[in-house]
Amino acid sequence: QVHLVESGGGSVQAGESLRLSCAASGDTYALGWFRRRAPGIRREGVAAYGRDGATAYADSVKGRFTVSADAAKTTLYLQMDSLKPEDTALYYCAGRLHTIPALRNLIDYPDNFEYQGQGTQVTVSS
Repeated sequence: QVHLVESGGGSVQAGESLRLSCAASGDTYALGWFRRRAPGIRREGVAAYGRDGATAYADSVKGRFTVSADAAKTTLYLQMDSLKPEDTALYYCAGRLHTIPALRNLIDYPDNFEYQGQGTQVTVSS
């Protein structure tokens, strides 16, 4: 069983930064983040972090967001810089237990995450 708890969301101005944290318990193949801009809108993969330290990012956040983990891989981070109003969303920490062909798969098809936290809101105003 994988248990995920996010923290660190909030409201900022465009151009500012936020760091999200996720306390993770349980062994996983990969962890990551997806977001949902509004209820009923499909998930959007944001970043993924593999067990071997490999990373993958959505094109919309590449160069602005950085995913990382502590040495024990019990805490996942998402450093978000140069935030834009279009980054406003509910951000979920997510995990996958079973292997997949490529980490990028979790960005393109975030429904392939098997576990998720409760979400943390990020609001960016212009």
